[in-house]
Amino acid sequence: MEVQKKKCSLKKHSDTEAVIYCQKCISYFCNKCQNFHSEIFDNHKTINLNNPNEIFIDTCKEKSHINKLEFYCKVHNTLCCIACFVKTKEEGYGQHADCDVCHIKYIKDEKKNKLKENINNLKELYNQIEKSINDLKIIYEEVNKSKEDLKLRVQIIFTKIRNTLNEKEDKLLLDIDEEYDNKYFKEDLIRQSEKLPNKIKKSIDKGEIIEKEWDENNLCSLINDCIIIENNIKDINKINDNIKKSNLNKDTKIEYNIEEEQINDLINTIKNFGKIITNDNLYDDYKIEQKNPIH
Repeated sequence: MEVQKKKCSLKKHSDTEAVIYCQKCISYFCNKCQNFHSEIFDNHKTINLNNPNEIFIDTCKEKSHINKLEFYCKVHNTLCCIACFVKTKEEGYGQHADCDVCHIKYIKDEKKNKLKENINNLKELYNQIEKSINDLKIIYEEVNKSKEDLKLRVQIIFTKIRNTLNEKEDKLLLDIDEEYDNKYFKEDLIRQSEKLPNKIKKSIDKGEIIEKEWDENNLCSLINDCIIIENNIKDINKINDNIKKSNLNKDTKIEYNIEEEQINDLINTIKNFGKIITNDNLYDDYKIEQKNPIH
C-alpha cells in the first residue's frame, strides 16, 4: 500500500510537506507550524511522519482515498476504508472488493482476545528462545573447539612433512573450514538470535500496555498495534526455526585420525597424499574415520 505524502493543513502552507500529524486536531503540520502547535497544545498526541515505525493515521493510506480506516479485511489482516472494498474496481479502488470485510467494531473483541493469547505466547516463546540461544552458544563453543582441535592436529602432522606437503596442508585447512560452514552454522546466526529476547520483551510490554489501556475511542490505533505484534511473532518464529534447524547437527562430528606409523609410511608418497576422505575409505595405508564426509 503506497503512503501518500501529506501537505500542511494550514492554508498558507498548503504546498509544504507535513512532518507531524495531530490526532486531537485531526490535522497535518509542517516544520513551521510544528513548534507553534507544540507550544500551545503541549498535551496533544502527535505522530512523526518521517518515522515509518511511528506512523499510524486513522485515514486510509491509499493515494486516492480520504476516508477513515473503519473496516477490517479478514483475508489480508489489515485495516481499510469503504473505498477499498467498493464493487466498482477502478484505478485505486476496490482493492478488497472480493475479500471478507467487516466494521472494526465487530472484530474488537476478537483482536482483544487474540492480544491476550499473543501476550501469553510471547512470554512462553521468550523462555523457549532464551534456552535455545544458550544451547546454541554451547553447541557453537563445542563445534568451534572441535574445529580448532582438528586444524591443530592437521598442522602438527604437516609440520613433520612440511617440505613436500605445504600446498596440501593449505588445501586441507580450507576444506575443514568449508565443511564446518556447510555442516553447522555461521557465527551471524548467534548475533541475529541474541536480538530476539529484547524484541519479544518489547512486544510483551507493548501488548500489556494496549491491554491495560484498551479504549474504544481509539480502537483503530489499538487494532493496528495488535497487527504489529502479530507480525512480530511471525518474524520471531522464523528466526527461531533457523535456530532449531542449526541445533539438529549438534551431534555431528568431523574427525581426522592418523597414527604416527602411518605418517612415516606416507612420507614416501606425500606428493599424492592430502585428501580428506570418508566412509572408512583407505588412501594407501592411511585411514580416516569420521561420521560425516569432508569433500
